[in-house]
Amino acid sequence: MSEKIILTGDRPTGRLHIGHYVGSLRNRVALQNAGDYSKMFVFIADAQALTDNIDNPEKVRQNVIEVALDYLSVGLDPEKVTLFIQSQIPELTELTFYFMDMVTVARLQRNPTVKNEMILRGFHDMAEEGEANDNKKGLPVGFFTYPISQAADITAFKATTVPVGEDQKPMLEQTVEIVRRFNGIYGETLVEPQILLPGNSACLRLPGTDGKAKMSKSLGNCIYLSETAEEMHKKIMSMYTDPLHLNVSDPGHVEGNAVFTYLDAFCDDSHFGLYWPEFSCLDELKAAYTAGGIGDVKCKKFLEKILNQELEPIRARRKEFEKDIPAVYEILRKGCEVARQAAGETLAEVRKAMKINYFDDADLIAEQAKRFA
Repeated sequence: MSEKIILTGDRPTGRLHIGHYVGSLRNRVALQNAGDYSKMFVFIADAQALTDNIDNPEKVRQNVIEVALDYLSVGLDPEKVTLFIQSQIPELTELTFYFMDMVTVARLQRNPTVKNEMILRGFHDMAEEGEANDNKKGLPVGFFTYPISQAADITAFKATTVPVGEDQKPMLEQTVEIVRRFNGIYGETLVEPQILLPGNSACLRLPGTDGKAKMSKSLGNCIYLSETAEEMHKKIMSMYTDPLHLNVSDPGHVEGNAVFTYLDAFCDDSHFGLYWPEFSCLDELKAAYTAGGIGDVKCKKFLEKILNQELEPIRARRKEFEKDIPAVYEILRKGCEVARQAAGETLAEVRKAMKINYFDDADLIAEQAKRFA
């Protein structure tokens, strides 16, 4: 039976937020503790972050440690998981170079994730000619080819499972295409990965506190894992709810109501016994809110208690790790050593399959010597 291996990671463009947590981080910790996988690689995608932050490398540099602290504070254990930094594994760059021959420009242009991220980051359309004007930024090639780079990240470690959010599904589909094309040309070499999405539909794409479709660092509508209870209180109290729910007695709407979406992602029946014994489950609360008579502030305070219960252990662990930052860098350094070895083994197999392992192929050298004798 082949090994079961997990690979996943995040861009260090800012601290991680509760959207990352319910979308992937919480599940990573559960997978780590379940022990169903022989290896688990979790990386900080600094090289990918530079594709749209090339003029601000200090932003990426500073956030590498922030993401590392978030990883450790949520419960990822370096004794069970290999934590590493993407840019420190040069084998990934070489794999990306080879995989570029497996994908057409037209295929990359059709990738929905690339399109959406282009819009979010203000890059102009790929079909436009000339230099970017004052209002539009040109699209970096590195950003455009991110799906190829991600395929290298995944296949380098022979990942069988990639736990990510729903927005990354097109990226995984592209990785599978690259694997199949490579194996079809060069023989069975690479492992085809499968995506692992959160089981709770509310966790697939947590909206921002402003009710917009996605919690995003660039939109400033996040609740960060590392922020204080006081900072979180202000954000929860200003959260988007139901614009038609003007009075407590008015019927409320839970659809599109960010507070209830967050409750779907975080709340379970035990929370009612602790914080709101008037109800036994979330469905009862939703029914009462819909009928009228439940105020938004009361719902927000309930959510705040639930989030504090979830996040307080994370905050406490982070404070402990912050006391010894050199030790955190040492964890990452050791993880990079393990990751380089694993990626190097895969790269050697790729070179052999592509017949570019010239100096390792004794038969080739002997054959050529005989040919010219």
